[in-house]
Amino acid sequence: MPQFIRAFAAHAALATIAMTCSLPAAADDVADFYRGKQMQLVIGHEPGGGYDLYGRLVGRHITKHLPGNPRIVPQNMVGAGSRVAANWLYNIAPKDGSVLGVTAQTTPLDQALKQQGVMFDASKFNWIGNPIVDNQVFLAWHQAGVNSLPEARDKGGLICGGTGASTNPSMLPKIINYVAGTKIRVVEGYQGGNNVFLAMERGEVNCIGSFSWSTAKATVSHHLRDNKFNILVQWGPSKNPEIAEYAHHDVPLMDEYARDEIDRGLIKMMSSGMAIGRPIYAPPGVPEVRVAALRKAFDDTVKDPDFLEEAKKAKAEIRPMSGAQLQALVTEVVQSPPAAVAKMRELLD
Repeated sequence: MPQFIRAFAAHAALATIAMTCSLPAAADDVADFYRGKQMQLVIGHEPGGGYDLYGRLVGRHITKHLPGNPRIVPQNMVGAGSRVAANWLYNIAPKDGSVLGVTAQTTPLDQALKQQGVMFDASKFNWIGNPIVDNQVFLAWHQAGVNSLPEARDKGGLICGGTGASTNPSMLPKIINYVAGTKIRVVEGYQGGNNVFLAMERGEVNCIGSFSWSTAKATVSHHLRDNKFNILVQWGPSKNPEIAEYAHHDVPLMDEYARDEIDRGLIKMMSSGMAIGRPIYAPPGVPEVRVAALRKAFDDTVKDPDFLEEAKKAKAEIRPMSGAQLQALVTEVVQSPPAAVAKMRELLD
């Protein structure tokens, strides 16, 4: 387990014990609330992408583990790198435990960077769990003829598809340019990763600056199989050896290019955010006993044999993080060091 995740383990264990102890006394009240209810699962990304895949997968199973066994209906609410959905969940959604959300792993970072249109405090959401702690990869289309960041710096010519100013595919190339001396261009206007891949096939762009490795295997496995991508770098708490196996060479972590403390702060801020993965959370203000029940239901779901079998069929890897760990990690990202935040804002501006 990565070091910065282990750092939250003691806190998470204590929080879990405290919540679990409160469940038996209130289980009947929770069951009465959820019995016969239709829940809403708001997904801030387009259908068919990684957030949608994991959100719907968890949604199909989590209600089995909630007292009262409610129904859940997914709804895609796309816009502004999922900030539309996050704002709705924070300001408008019922605060009673009947609504869950799935938005970008950059949701806490949006707040830390004071991005335009942010109308939420990510640390006040009730974070329920993350089914996949996952690395992100920089994928260059094979016809670009670029296999590493040094080659990208020396050859140039990389144009990546962007999915919103504060989303990883748009932000990470700018950080790479600053740290590694590349001159990668980003063309905005694509609604999600799937649209960028289609644009690569059409020749509009030739890279995506960040994409979940597990989602790539689930959604563009045919391109991986046919060696259509070159992987230039990976981001995350530690190297995923499977990525090097696909690439047939070592794929460095972005940390290896850091030159100083500012670089390291930028990279840590982004890598920590990636551990947030495909997060599921509830709006602020939900009664604690229902938050506890939702977190327990998530923990039970990611161990459920039926869930794991469906995830396997969907090629969706499961490496979960508990709600208490996720809550602590989100708070750390929101409170990122001012110097790193200032440099990040400068790069984005």
